[in-house]
Amino acid sequence: MLESTIWRQYNSENNFREKLAEFCVMNVDDMVADDKELYGILKAKLTKKELKLFAMDSAKMSDEALKNEFDYTDEELKEAKYKVYKKLKQDKMRAALKGITYESAE
Repeated sequence: MLESTIWRQYNSENNFREKLAEFCVMNVDDMVADDKELYGILKAKLTKKELKLFAMDSAKMSDEALKNEFDYTDEELKEAKYKVYKKLKQDKMRAALKGITYESAE
């Protein structure tokens, strides 16, 4: 399952659930049970570029490889990583991963 995803291009295992739990600061058991649905949520909440950066960074690729892939400077790479991991920690992202509709208090 999920063999032809961006995640699997850079990671030998479908361990995105564990990585998401780590970065979203939540329990794996609290997430949507179906991997395909969970990956769909991840694709909906992150841009393709952010998803690719998350997958490559989770595969422990070097910063040099990331900079070459995305044509980033050191500062741009740092900022891009910050934005991705900030998105993953947002309440609406955690709610979506749990299968809850998040209503903002704005």
